[in-house]
Amino acid sequence: MELVEFAWVVPIVAAFIIGLLVGAIIKKAFNLMVLLIALILVLVATGALSLSFHDLFDKAMQMLPKLYEAGSGWINVLPYSSVAFLFGLALGLWKG
Repeated sequence: MELVEFAWVVPIVAAFIIGLLVGAIIKKAFNLMVLLIALILVLVATGALSLSFHDLFDKAMQMLPKLYEAGSGWINVLPYSSVAFLFGLALGLWKG
């Protein structure tokens, strides 16, 4: 009888932990992107790397559709409508 009484806690805790992990991953990926952009800016400023707006635009138009296709399949896996997930996501982004 005791196990049945706490069965509702498992989905809430699982959604919270998934949100926490996703938030931490997003925060780490964002920090890595900022550092990568800073490195590219320094390389362009020193002349070690030559980029034009046209080159960047062409590369973005090649990569963005592929990234969208890869990410669109994963969006339905996450329980993003759960309050526990959103709370875990916020906590992961803040403390992650």
